[in-house]
Amino acid sequence: MTRWLAGHIDGLVPPVDFDLISGGRSNLTYRLTDAVGGVYVLRRPPTGGVLATAHDMSREWRFISAMAPTAVPVAAPLAYCADAGVTGAEFYVMGNVDGQVLADRDAGFALAPEARATAGEKIVDVLVALHALDPGEVGLGDMVRRTGYVERQLRRWHAQVHASETAEHTSPHSLTLLDEVHTLLARRVPAQGNGVVHGDFRPGNMAFGPDGTVRAVFDWELATTGDPMADLGWLASTWQDPGDEVPPATPGPSTAPGFPPRAEIVARYARASGRDVSHLFYWVAFCRWRSACIGAGVRARYVSGRMADDGYLQEALKRGDDGIRLAEAAREVLRELHI
Repeated sequence: MTRWLAGHIDGLVPPVDFDLISGGRSNLTYRLTDAVGGVYVLRRPPTGGVLATAHDMSREWRFISAMAPTAVPVAAPLAYCADAGVTGAEFYVMGNVDGQVLADRDAGFALAPEARATAGEKIVDVLVALHALDPGEVGLGDMVRRTGYVERQLRRWHAQVHASETAEHTSPHSLTLLDEVHTLLARRVPAQGNGVVHGDFRPGNMAFGPDGTVRAVFDWELATTGDPMADLGWLASTWQDPGDEVPPATPGPSTAPGFPPRAEIVARYARASGRDVSHLFYWVAFCRWRSACIGAGVRARYVSGRMADDGYLQEALKRGDDGIRLAEAAREVLRELHI
């Protein structure tokens, strides 16, 4: 690995120290520090149990490379390796971006109260900038699909939650619930637009400066082309307001005092993008179902020992339980709308 890095990254001076960065629950992320103090970040798939359509490093690499010259802030793409002989799997290396990652409520307190309001605004501004991009103009034209985003996503996550390892560690009741919500979602797929979709756009996948500005957006594993409302639905489903009974699709900082409420986030996006957000309820339901599917997969990877021992097992189990509540909330909304 050190020989490969020295031969492909300008300025890197061996030897290199490798440290696992906790936080990511899908791919493994390492901080690399070279002999002169240079810091880099490496991303690679888990050490086993990789599904055919998951953990695609080349996809992440393509998207951060496409975003690098745009107004969407990303870490500098440095090198990509498709040769599994180097370390057992494909991987890529990007520049290190210092900043606060707002992965949960406690992390939200790391920002000053006035910076929290700014962070909420800048998150939306970056999302608007992302959705203003034309996939063809940024070199992603070959990734535009003829089939709709929702249809592809329903197929993908339904298949993954029924994959052998995930199904083995998911209760039959949970699988039945996920199947029911899948059917309800498939009955009323809205008309869809097309653009660049991050797929996991939230504060926990960003680095923030002390003033609340977004320095980089990370974790492009789920990026694709499709309806931009999918990203807004995901942001809304993760953006928890104080007193919400339904858990967030994944934890975030938004209940810390100073962050704008979810309604303001949505309204700012609608104003700045000019997009119609009247069908957001569908996208939130879809994103809650997708989160439940992802949670089942994360739980399976930790229970089966496929992920590094970073102390996340109990949280992975909780995420699986929260997924049931999210799927139930999605089912309730879809039933009320007679879908």
